[in-house]
Amino acid sequence: MILVDCNRKKNNGVVVSDRMKDVRVVAVDRRVQDTRYGKVRTFTKRYKVRDALFNSKIGDRVSICEARPFSKSVSWCLTKIVKRSVVVQ
Repeated sequence: MILVDCNRKKNNGVVVSDRMKDVRVVAVDRRVQDTRYGKVRTFTKRYKVRDALFNSKIGDRVSICEARPFSKSVSWCLTKIVKRSVVVQ
């Protein structure tokens, strides 16, 4: 785990891809209630996250934090794994 500054943006999400070297794709859901009709809508944004220790797998719930840009599309880093996914064999 990488120690990062506390004044950065933080999110929680689920790892949806672990095919890249050092990088995981994390889906973060945001729920917003419509101002006029009141229906709750879910928006999903996918972030490319740096995971230098290769600890996370697909399905893990993780906490991510904004960091300096590691590459063109990677500017978030994995801070901790909140919950491991259950592997069924």
